[in-house]
Amino acid sequence: MSIVDEVLGIYGRRGAEAYFGESVSVTEHGLQCAHFAARAAAPPELIVAALLHDVGHLIEPAPDQISDWTLDAHHELSGAAWLAARFGSAVSEPVRLHVAAKRYLCATDSGYARRLSPASVKTLQLQGGVMSGTEIAVFEAEPHHRDAVRLRRWDDAAKIARLSTPDFRHYGALLESLARGP
Repeated sequence: MSIVDEVLGIYGRRGAEAYFGESVSVTEHGLQCAHFAARAAAPPELIVAALLHDVGHLIEPAPDQISDWTLDAHHELSGAAWLAARFGSAVSEPVRLHVAAKRYLCATDSGYARRLSPASVKTLQLQGGVMSGTEIAVFEAEPHHRDAVRLRRWDDAAKIARLSTPDFRHYGALLESLARGP
């Protein structure tokens, strides 16, 4: 099975579901995030990371309603592991770090937390809240932390109802070109 078929299968099964308290589906959210990355002339690996950054939500069960969440789903870890088996670290590592990037931005950007959606505020608390000084230093030592911060900002913006974006097939050649062989 090609990576495109695998991605289309995953998003075809569960991607139309609401994106946890937001006005877009999981699929729309990923497509918008990739659209913003492409508009920012991000490298190809970061566009794919943006496109698939929430695949962990689709491969692991989680409550449908954000109000039902009592524990963090750690979707960034399951998603990054799934991606690492199929792509290089320039795709998987920003995904692994995108939740930490939200915590980091809350600690380092004075206006960032005010711009979070209500669902992101809820998950922030489940994900550990604002980073401490020690956590900031550890995060900044990660080789892909800057890409994770860029991904996080696109993630936060990618919640616009009815925004027109290219579909998954638009990214097919890019996915294939970056995928590891069998």
